[in-house]
This record gives sequence, C-alpha cells and structure tokens, in this order.
Amino acid sequence: MSFTEVNLFGVYVAPISLMIVAAWLLLLPLRWAAVRVGIFRHVWHPALFEFAIYMIVLSAIVLSATRWNAGN
Repeated sequence: MSFTEVNLFGVYVAPISLMIVAAWLLLLPLRWAAVRVGIFRHVWHPALFEFAIYMIVLSAIVLSATRWNAGN
C-alpha cells in the first residue's frame, strides 16, 4: 500500500486530507437524514454520536481506498 501525494491546483496534499473532506461531505446528508428521522432524540450525546458516525464513514473510505489501491 502506497499513497502518494495528490496535486491539487499546484499544491501537493496528503491523500488522507482529501478523504477527511470526502467523509465530512458524506456526513452532511447522513446528519440531515438522522435529524429528519429523529434519531438524535434517542441518543444520549448527539455530538459524540455524530463523531462516531464520522469516524465510521472515514474508516470505510480509507479501507476502500486501500483495497482499491492494492488491487491495481
């Protein structure tokens, strides 16, 4: 597994930084859906719950990128 830097408009950034942004963008509709359904009413600490969901999404992105990179 080797992640190389990504050239983003002339600036080299680490791939994890792009994955962090992608996870945050995926979290936005998930958070909106959770509010609409009313899941946050049943959660003891909404901020910790949201952070846990964010970490799950980020971990899934990193694992899928690792498997995709290993396959090529």
